[in-house]
Amino acid sequence: MSDKQNLWIVVSGVMGFLGVALGAFGAHGLESHLSVKMMETYRTGVMYHLIHSLALLSLAFFGNYRFTPVCWFFLFGIILFSFSLYAYSIFQIRFLAIITPFGGICFLIGWALIVYYALR
Repeated sequence: MSDKQNLWIVVSGVMGFLGVALGAFGAHGLESHLSVKMMETYRTGVMYHLIHSLALLSLAFFGNYRFTPVCWFFLFGIILFSFSLYAYSIFQIRFLAIITPFGGICFLIGWALIVYYALR
């Protein structure tokens, strides 16, 4: 495996680890402290976090360098989308919810690039 491929495997492993840890933290540490709506917001962050961590891992194992931009968009999507939802649901800072759509756009660009690169 190349160094670039190993880097993305490590990144996806870290993201997957954090997704599971934050999911468990939400389920066992936050459920009694957050409203039902905020808990659902938190869970949405976890779901997208884990889905895109797995997508990152599969792209890393695929090892095709043309998909590197997709990996970056998925990583930025996790950070902007999921982490803003975590912070918003815990701290109720409305500004953080404004960041979330930018993460969603990163996810959409990543998926669109997969289609584009596959058809090229």
